[in-house]
Amino acid sequence: MSLRTLRIALKNSKFKVGISIVTIMAIFALLGPLTTPFDNMGYYPVKFGSTTFPKPTTPSLPPMSQDTVYGPNGIVNVTHYLGTDSFGRDIYAQLTYGMRSSFFIGIVAGGLATLLGLLIGFVAGYKGGWTDEFLMILTNIMLVIPTMALLIIIAAYLPYRGTGIESIIIGLTAWPWAARAVRAQTLSLKNREFINLARLSGLSDLRIIFDQIMPNMISYVFMVFILQFGGSILAAVGLDFIGLGPTRGMSLGIMLQQAVLWNAVTLGYWWWAIPPGLVIAILITGLYFINTGLDEVFNPRLRRGGE
Repeated sequence: MSLRTLRIALKNSKFKVGISIVTIMAIFALLGPLTTPFDNMGYYPVKFGSTTFPKPTTPSLPPMSQDTVYGPNGIVNVTHYLGTDSFGRDIYAQLTYGMRSSFFIGIVAGGLATLLGLLIGFVAGYKGGWTDEFLMILTNIMLVIPTMALLIIIAAYLPYRGTGIESIIIGLTAWPWAARAVRAQTLSLKNREFINLARLSGLSDLRIIFDQIMPNMISYVFMVFILQFGGSILAAVGLDFIGLGPTRGMSLGIMLQQAVLWNAVTLGYWWWAIPPGLVIAILITGLYFINTGLDEVFNPRLRRGGE
């Protein structure tokens, strides 16, 4: 993104709203765990010598409740900013660590899916012939297979699932639509005069793809990554919600699953059920505003008010 394009983007109200939301949430995900004494599961870590044990606190406390933790070193006073769940785990700690997991999955899975989609789309669109036929057959097969069903089958057979494994699974199944879209854009560019001149100058196919074609699609690459980022987070939430998320650790989807499983809404524990869903909705809304704003920035016909 050039400086001129960046200046135009910073004048776009939708882009500014979206990037502000995502930036604030990213900072909170990065620094939030440093503001709580609890671990990623919401337990208070109590040390006995060289061993640390997770200790639950008082269950079902509402937000901003004061509590005490009894340990070998005496009494510790703690504040539950978002209350505790039915097991005495701190909701605020779970939320901060869960947001960190969601951003990690969005970056890794979204980046992997974008990279695969770009590579397959560029090669298929530029090379043509049997290479295009083979890659598009593979892409079409992946497109007709229900993505969530494929994710469920793969995740169910894994004995251990961490956020890294979950990210790779999602990234390896989310690329087909991006590949088809990039292929279509590449087909429209590969017979342009500057591409023909690059061929006559003796540049290799890879040099032509990455030095000549890709720079002309950089705006599309940005938007594809943003869509993959949000899609990966939602896919991870779906897996977590049905119990196929990470076997260790915490995520926003696991928080939602446990809130529903233990009847948080029925019991009136709104502080357990609402925060993870609200964070997901705000994050996806921010990504939507970024994508819409970039669409207006990169397409002059969509700009309004002199932006």
